[in-house]
Amino acid sequence: MNNDVNYELNLDTAPQQEDIHEVLMQLEAIIFASDAAVSVARLKEAFQDRYTKVEIRQFLQQLTLLQHGRSIELIETAQGFRFQVRAKYRNIIVQTWPERPSRLSPSLLETLAVIAYHQPVTRADIEQIRGVTNNSQILRTLFDWNWIKESGFRELPGRPALLVTTPHFLNAFGLHSLGQLPPLQDAKEAFMALDANAPKS
Repeated sequence: MNNDVNYELNLDTAPQQEDIHEVLMQLEAIIFASDAAVSVARLKEAFQDRYTKVEIRQFLQQLTLLQHGRSIELIETAQGFRFQVRAKYRNIIVQTWPERPSRLSPSLLETLAVIAYHQPVTRADIEQIRGVTNNSQILRTLFDWNWIKESGFRELPGRPALLVTTPHFLNAFGLHSLGQLPPLQDAKEAFMALDANAPKS
């Protein structure tokens, strides 16, 4: 798949004569051809601003309905829309391609959960909540994956950086917003469940 795919479409100049099914197929092709989630704004641009964002979303709702009964579903994340394999079929994917990335380690998921549920937090906050010393490699991994970022400083001696999650984090777990996070009762297990269901690249 190619993120640099040319999204410009050759559409009939008369909207009332558009074949809606063809529009849906073009939307499907655009999203399928992208390595990353595609935003409504990008889709609007692809159709040369012929449709409003509201109309694009209406088309996407229709496209979602077309996926019913298929192994693939269209989901919306913080970064836009993408296709993914439905959860019930992911075991066969793992069996077929066992070399795909392994699940995230419990310690990384625990650290990520602390940041996600308590953000903004400092490194000291993470240590206090987890009760163990931070593994710098775990934080570096989260930074490298662009799942967390620094967002300001706490007004304390040394001005420690405040850490928050990013849209890339939401996208990785198939979430549209932080409001979709599971209940906090057991954040670590919640994130292990999310990781089990998250699409692997």
